[in-house]
Amino acid sequence: MAATVSRGGGRRRRTMNEINMVPFIDVMLVLLIIFMVSAPLITTGVVDLPSVGKSRQQPDHVIQVVVGTDEKLKIKVDQLEPESIPLNRLAERVKKGQGKDANSPVVISADKNVKYEAVVQVMDTLQRAGVQRVGLAVKSGAASN
Repeated sequence: MAATVSRGGGRRRRTMNEINMVPFIDVMLVLLIIFMVSAPLITTGVVDLPSVGKSRQQPDHVIQVVVGTDEKLKIKVDQLEPESIPLNRLAERVKKGQGKDANSPVVISADKNVKYEAVVQVMDTLQRAGVQRVGLAVKSGAASN
């Protein structure tokens, strides 16, 4: 008869009550490095904001679209009196005001209490109509809150 000998002399494995944090820290460091490397590569939409004092003289022929506090539009060609106009006829009137010079600038002036959406709608309408130079009017001097 063969006798079985047990190794270990009756020792049992102890259960671990501690959590090993090293793999967790390794994963977090790898994720941190991935985000640090990829963050500069993400391109955001570039917004060309108007700067005050960049232009020394105003162009001769300017078309100004005024968005009032009630979000009603007025168009002012050169130094003539502003006339009210609905949004659906704005592009047609701007094209007519530009005449043969399709490169004449269009400036959008809006009250600071007007919703951003109203200004974007005006810009979108002009862009879809193919108006080339559209800008925003800014107040020169110190910025007021």
